[in-house]
Amino acid sequence: MTPSATTTDVLVIGGGAAGLFCALTAGRRGRRVRVIEHANRCGKKILMSGGGRCNFTNTGTTPANFLSANPHFCKSALARYRPEHFVAMVDAHGIAWHEKELGQLFCDESSKQIVAMLLAECADAGVQVEVSCAVASVAAMDGGGFSVATAQGVVHAESLVVATGGLSIPSMGATGFGYDLARQFGHAVLPTRAGLVPLTLSGKHQEHYAELSGVAFPVEARCGQASFRNAMLVTHRGLSGPSILQISSYWEPGKELLLDLMPGRDIEAWLLERQRAKPAAELRTVLAEAFPQRFAQRLCEVWFENKPLRQYTHRQLPDIARQLAHWPIVASGTEGYRTAEVTLGGVDTEGLSSATMASKNTQGLYFIGEVVDVSGWLGGYNFQWAWASGHAAGLAA
Repeated sequence: MTPSATTTDVLVIGGGAAGLFCALTAGRRGRRVRVIEHANRCGKKILMSGGGRCNFTNTGTTPANFLSANPHFCKSALARYRPEHFVAMVDAHGIAWHEKELGQLFCDESSKQIVAMLLAECADAGVQVEVSCAVASVAAMDGGGFSVATAQGVVHAESLVVATGGLSIPSMGATGFGYDLARQFGHAVLPTRAGLVPLTLSGKHQEHYAELSGVAFPVEARCGQASFRNAMLVTHRGLSGPSILQISSYWEPGKELLLDLMPGRDIEAWLLERQRAKPAAELRTVLAEAFPQRFAQRLCEVWFENKPLRQYTHRQLPDIARQLAHWPIVASGTEGYRTAEVTLGGVDTEGLSSATMASKNTQGLYFIGEVVDVSGWLGGYNFQWAWASGHAAGLAA
């Protein structure tokens, strides 16, 4: 052993949601656990999440809410650590919370409470947490275990847990270190791309929406078999809002992206009824009953001829209805990792145990959280994966 090296049973690289949860779980088992975080504080993405209130889980979490090359991989961990388990911890710490919509649970006050809770649980379990501690190199030791050279010295550990996250939001310190480490130990890394991210428009497609920045209304976004009904927000770069962020994880350049601009409504029947009730009303006036006025105005400036409803033939209004229900969006790309909430792809689950998150080819090595090829929908699902995957590894490491 290196003379200056310190030892621990479990070394967790990454002090985010998954890493801290794994650490406190392993610590409760009596394992000596150390967490090293290269940033100057733990849980930076937790702190910024949910507008500073942390959407810490979703009560409706199921495996169907996740994307992965192997959709079955997440089932075991999610079944063993469920949303109600995390809520019980939140309640035990006296943190007030509320359900916003669609099973999304938020702190009433601040996401700082979740980070403080995790650090308190780590402290109670005897976990040593070190920040501003970058990793220089990792090597497997003869006879088992790992030697990790860090900014604060060499650490020898029986088990090594990689909880380094993905590439999303590099301003928070995100790097591809975890992927490099996976490859070093013979793991395949599936191609990564930004998920839960605003879409960008260009050329005439951007020009059509250019003056509508800030306009928001509910839509249903569809790409392939996936569809999400929620708000859409027009931005100066393109489109955002929950429905767009959700569908962005399924969209890639070349794929058809359609919006139902009036979801849940028989648009043709509505237009024909308005034609009977208000024959003299102009189309833009009637559309302003369903859309923000600026958007209704733009529809009739760019896409539809504006005239009194009585002047439309029995074919024209149904045609307008069909267009509104199948509105094509020609996106040029996404805003990328800079604003993405999650990284799609990552460490191939084929090389990991779904029960323990352990490497199948290197004894004592684990990968958890966003670094793994499991990505959740918007709405607290990615945090639930962090807790569940961290719990699974924490029980085994």
